[in-house]
Order: sequence, then structure tokens, then C-alpha cells
Amino acid sequence: MTAVLSVHDLGVSFGGIHAVNGVSFSAEPNAITTVIGPNGAGKSTLFNLISGLIRPSNGRVMLRGMDRTGAKPHLMQRAGLGRSFQITNLFFELTVLENLRLAAQRLEPSARLWLPVRRSHRALARVDALIERFGLASKVGELAGALSHGEQRRLEIAVALAAEPSILLLDEPTQGMSHADTADTAKLIRDLAKDVTILLIEHDIGVVMDISHHIVVMHQGKKIAEGAPAVVRADPAVQAAYFGHA
Repeated sequence: MTAVLSVHDLGVSFGGIHAVNGVSFSAEPNAITTVIGPNGAGKSTLFNLISGLIRPSNGRVMLRGMDRTGAKPHLMQRAGLGRSFQITNLFFELTVLENLRLAAQRLEPSARLWLPVRRSHRALARVDALIERFGLASKVGELAGALSHGEQRRLEIAVALAAEPSILLLDEPTQGMSHADTADTAKLIRDLAKDVTILLIEHDIGVVMDISHHIVVMHQGKKIAEGAPAVVRADPAVQAAYFGHA
């Protein structure tokens, strides 16, 4: 089975500091691959390298078998990559419906860009499907900025899915959530993996061990371990670097 995403010896340095240093791993189709590590391990920088926000100093990013190293974010989206951010990234002054509608426009051919919204049939159908799947029917007319934190985070995931990506990068989607919202979001992510490959950064180790198929552990910019949850949990290097004991 061909990996949806593969990174090979990926790295970047800032002022002589190796923020990400020679990281390699693959994300298999319809699996949840989770990147974990202590604060400052380089997890978000890794996502920025993969998604095109930062150009790597070395290494390669392969997406669906094509070399996309250094491609700009909009080109990565066209190639099938969707992403949410650690800090909620929505148009807060627009409604839930309008946020989803803007994101789904990517599905329409460029020749239809200037046609009336009501004629964007594919985009509208995608928005309707996302509203139903994410339980947003009662929120469509509300401003995104008026939603609760948990609702905003869930909306951002829906927005990232609007263009039907083949891989979805989620950067700490449960950050700041209540216990109940965290459990609901974990269940949602597990369900989404039936349709899209997921690359996840997550700080809640209970969620990580519960929903991940494969875990990549980073420490000081390097990958120190990877494998199934049980294998990673038992690794002495992971226990020392991440859990604080050997």
C-alpha cells in the first residue's frame, strides 16, 4: 500500500539551531499518524515544512507519490493537503455557512469563479454534507467568532475538509477544550479516518494512545522513536524524553 505522505530526512535550521533535524516517516492511507513530543520538540515546525509554510533546508516531502518539497501552501492544497492550525484560523466576522462556503469553492473549476453562488453546485453540496456530518445545522447563521472554543475548533476541521483533501493535518485540535469536547473531537477524528488520511499533533496522551494507528515521537528536533501505540509507550527513550521517567 502506497503511503499518502512520506517525508525523508526532512530538516530546517534557524540561526544554527536545528528546529527539525533529519526526520523521516510515512502516513499510510486512512490511518491516524500522530506526532508527539515535549514543548519545543519541533512538531509544529515539521507541519510547516510539510504544508509549505517553511521551505526545508534539506530532505523531501512526497505527497501521493509526487515530490512536493518546498511547494507553496496553495499548491499543497491543490495537491490534496488540508490543514488546521494550533491557533484557531477562521473568518470570525463571517458566519459558519460563509466560512464553509469559501473553503468549498476550491472544488469548483476556475471558469465558474464569477458565476452566482447558487450555481456552484459541487461546493454547495459539499457544504451541506459537512453541516450534517459536524452537526452544525443549528449554527449555520451564527458568526464564527460567537461560537464556543470547542465549536470553533470543530468548525476549523470542517473548513480544512471542505476541499476534499487526501490528507488532513491537525495541529493540536483538542487544545483548550473541556473533557467532554475533547472526547467528542477524538471520536470525530477517528471517524474521519474512514475517509481521509490524518496526520495529527496532540498533547493529550490519552487521546493519542486511544485513536492513533502509528506514533512518531520527536525530541529536540529529532525523531527518537516511532511505531504502534503499545511499542511507543514501552520505549525507554520515549519514557525519558516525553513522560519524564525511564
